[in-house]
Amino acid sequence: MLLDENTLFSDDQAITASAASTNYMDLQAGSTPPGAPAALVQKIGGGNDIPLLIQVTEAFATLTSLTVTIQVDDNTSFSSATTVASSHAVPAASLVAGYQFPLVTLPNTVNERYVRLYYTVAGSNATAGTITASIATGLQTNG
Repeated sequence: MLLDENTLFSDDQAITASAASTNYMDLQAGSTPPGAPAALVQKIGGGNDIPLLIQVTEAFATLTSLTVTIQVDDNTSFSSATTVASSHAVPAASLVAGYQFPLVTLPNTVNERYVRLYYTVAGSNATAGTITASIATGLQTNG
């Protein structure tokens, strides 16, 4: 599996409390065709799935569960963020190294300029646990 530094949301990011991914993606502003009254609505993928990898790289400890959401916004502060997809709450017992969250593609509802992930910790804050998350060229399955 190949990952590109430009598409990394989290690079072994320690998740000890609810937090946004270290990085966000700038999809650039939609362009305005000549003579059009407004910019085109941002759409990514052109009908193709865009693989997304969200993988535990160090086992989590002490939290109850972790939920990952994909958020979009028109500004980098994500002051009016919209959630376009969310995982279920994954229990701590499943959050071991190698676990991949079931959000495997960016949804076609990603229609604003900026995209990030948000990690929501339930129960106590985690004392251990890291995640790598990125757009990927494809997802590895060993099954």
